[in-house]
Amino acid sequence: MKSTPLLSKSPGRDAILFRPLLPVAAALALAIGGAHCGFAEDDPVSIKREQADADFLLQGEYAVAGDEPGPGLVGVQVIALGDGEFEAVAHPGGLPGAGWEGGEEAGDRVRVTGRREGDDQVRFGDQGAAHGGQLAGGRLQWRHDGEAVELVRIERESPTLGKEPPEGAVVLFDGSSTDAWAEGRMTDEGLLREGAVSEQGFGDHLLHVEFLLPYRPKARGQRRGNSGVYLQGRYEVQMLDSFGLQGRHDECGGIYGVAAPLVNMCYPPLQWQTYDIEFKAARFDGDGNKTEPARMTVHHNGVLVHDDVELPGSTAASRLQEGPEPGPVYLQNHGNPVRYRNVWVVPR
Repeated sequence: MKSTPLLSKSPGRDAILFRPLLPVAAALALAIGGAHCGFAEDDPVSIKREQADADFLLQGEYAVAGDEPGPGLVGVQVIALGDGEFEAVAHPGGLPGAGWEGGEEAGDRVRVTGRREGDDQVRFGDQGAAHGGQLAGGRLQWRHDGEAVELVRIERESPTLGKEPPEGAVVLFDGSSTDAWAEGRMTDEGLLREGAVSEQGFGDHLLHVEFLLPYRPKARGQRRGNSGVYLQGRYEVQMLDSFGLQGRHDECGGIYGVAAPLVNMCYPPLQWQTYDIEFKAARFDGDGNKTEPARMTVHHNGVLVHDDVELPGSTAASRLQEGPEPGPVYLQNHGNPVRYRNVWVVPR
């Protein structure tokens, strides 16, 4: 059966690296519950995989088998919703950015609710329905328009993950210190915490940032791992656990209040992701009047999600009002534990 969403031009598969996962049943022994980073017992949040519940190891992306799964009949994203409840989002042609190229308004996705049965099995939809199936042992037996297909759980990796800063780059964070940041805080593992503001301001620049969103299965909407990166402290590219969602302006990859991403490239939580952002600052004349708007191009996990988008003004919750002076990189603290690494800027 179909269900309504429970959570409120890109290149093809060559833009993404794929890594098949071990069978889920073998991995379940690694799951350790009870560590919730200070959130309420009825709204747990985990920032490390070993803290996550058993549902975490069933959540994920499922694609055709092979070393580099690409376009096929269908790609399915399985979302954990807490207490053994799940939603499967089936994308005709393959996973987002790897066969499925639809955006926010695409109506060809199918959403099917499911519930865990035993340790590592989930049943989606009614038996015999045109869409649905059963997940067990890391394999998803799926029906798409009545046609059967077997999918395996994979973990994609952004092609720009771990990218080295080029010559002339300003390294803001490499895990050694938070000296480049005001309000910068580092974890024992050498990761940057949310809420940091760069000491240095920038005009036109290229920004690379890697980020990890928490696993918070019972949260919904803007409570589900919220943060954001602000260019010049003025213009936000949203960070949110938007895995399997519509792909709206206020979800991961969106320019907040301005533009939805061309395709929702958000990976599952607790999986490293990348933004590579080309930013052109607004222009002002000698009297302080704006003569040209700011613009940005954004690649999310190596896939183009915004192409030279015009920014009409500062976005919501910005640190600075729009103006001619340079501004900092700001990693928003929105009450969720989000982690960052390998942050650098190339001034233009």
